[in-house]
Amino acid sequence: MKILLLGKNGQVGRELQRSLTPIGHVVALDRRAADLEQPQTLIDAVTAVCPDVIVNAAAYTAVDKAEEDIERAYAVNTKAVDVLAREAARRDVWLVHYSSDYVFDGRKTEPYVEDDDTNPLNVYGKSKLAGEQAIRARGARHLIFRTSWIYASRGRNFVRTILQLARECSELRVVADQIGAPTGAGLVADITAFVLAGIHHEVQSSKKIAKYHLTSMGQPSWHEFAQVVLAEAAALGAQLRARTQDVAAVRSDGYPTRANRPANSCLATDKLRNTFGVSLPDWREGVTRVVQEILAPELQ
Repeated sequence: MKILLLGKNGQVGRELQRSLTPIGHVVALDRRAADLEQPQTLIDAVTAVCPDVIVNAAAYTAVDKAEEDIERAYAVNTKAVDVLAREAARRDVWLVHYSSDYVFDGRKTEPYVEDDDTNPLNVYGKSKLAGEQAIRARGARHLIFRTSWIYASRGRNFVRTILQLARECSELRVVADQIGAPTGAGLVADITAFVLAGIHHEVQSSKKIAKYHLTSMGQPSWHEFAQVVLAEAAALGAQLRARTQDVAAVRSDGYPTRANRPANSCLATDKLRNTFGVSLPDWREGVTRVVQEILAPELQ
């Protein structure tokens, strides 16, 4: 199986290079070779590689900046995805794409299932939803994985930000009225590889064409997420000014941002688990591992 991976330097892209290598020949490209803002480079990449699977781990993810940078957000999250879907459909190959919990408005009181009505609150969410719709409209064989609150040991993410702030400040203020599932990039990559390996050997694999929710298990708030990050860091002996008890819980309206965010970002993962027989870990497990990876250099 030949796999074309786009966005190799992103949080999920880095992990995918590791997880996909055992199941196929991976050609991993960054934006210099395949720029989602330059559609022809995507066509050229697909033509040159001639893959069995296209995995798109590239995206515009600056949620607040997208409120002003609308054209670029749609160029990357919608128009480029449409180009990839068209190429996948034309060549009859699989397209794997990652979407977001932000396609929902967060007003539901229970975790969202795949077929719940969408209603994005911000430009980022709207552009990601439009990308999903483009894939389905093109009729390509596809897997759309919606995920949430992605973090990793590298890149810009909540875990790294909280650790940095805890080194600099004696008190942190973190939103406590938004809930979701912190999901490690490594988990997303591992599940992707497991699913792809399975469908590659299934005669009836086209029956698995669908969107799936892929997150860790659990429903913490950002506040609880921050507390667990600091608790893990303290247990490892990290030198921090702020500890778990120094994280103050605040309401969203007391921490205004350019982009509105859903209060409930919880995604039900039953469909993924039942369809592919996968087990998803509690969200704390991934946090423990990533905090250890981040702190390893300074604790040696």
